[in-house]
Amino acid sequence: HTPMYFFLLNLSLLDLGTISATVPKSMANSLCNTRAISYWECAAQVFHFYFLISTEYSVLTVMAYDRYVAICSPLHYGTIMSSRACVKMAAAAWSSGFLNALLHTANTFSIPLCQGNVVEQFFCKIPQILKLSCSDTYLRELGVLVVSVCLSFACFIFIVLSYVQIFTVVLRIPSEQGRHKAFSMCFPHLTVVSMFISTAVFAYLKPPSISSPALDLLLAILYSVVPPAVNPLIYSMRNRELRDALKKLVQLVLVQQQ
Repeated sequence: HTPMYFFLLNLSLLDLGTISATVPKSMANSLCNTRAISYWECAAQVFHFYFLISTEYSVLTVMAYDRYVAICSPLHYGTIMSSRACVKMAAAAWSSGFLNALLHTANTFSIPLCQGNVVEQFFCKIPQILKLSCSDTYLRELGVLVVSVCLSFACFIFIVLSYVQIFTVVLRIPSEQGRHKAFSMCFPHLTVVSMFISTAVFAYLKPPSISSPALDLLLAILYSVVPPAVNPLIYSMRNRELRDALKKLVQLVLVQQQ
């Protein structure tokens, strides 16, 4: 019932949804020895994936603010990060992700596609779909992408500035134990953010000279499957309460089996 665990709950739901938006369909196609996906399934996949990814980035930004308040203003933490404030921030993150995904999906699938129907990925991605367009209306989608990049960059700057303030305060703590505790509070979030941003940036901003279908597929798996799968492990292994809860759960299962 603390803000950190409330946002972790949101992050867990988003990670589960992100994997569920792409992996089950890919696995089903592999088992059926096919690569087919209907037009409306593709549109739904695009919407759900970008909705969940955008919301996760927003939640990670809010979690950076939570860490900032916890370390830089600990006496006011309960007042600033109240239950109502946390719910409002989470609602804003989900709403912004929904609107972003709705805008991208509506723009992408309103463009006529006339250059075949082959998407060179294991799931529907907007850049791959735009390659099938033969209309100049793709400039409209380009405008939406520019707006999204600007918003993403603003979130990135906010996270960076939050951690600059955090590190400034932590380095002033006189005791080594206090500094270690403060850094351990930030390490899981900082690791998740770094992995999330670095994989996505390299996947979308890599030089065209090193682009290839195999590399594009590998990068798509890297940023769409690996971070959501690894995030729970990062937070579980770095958090004593989660480790203790996991041990109790394992012991309970073993007792029931006996």
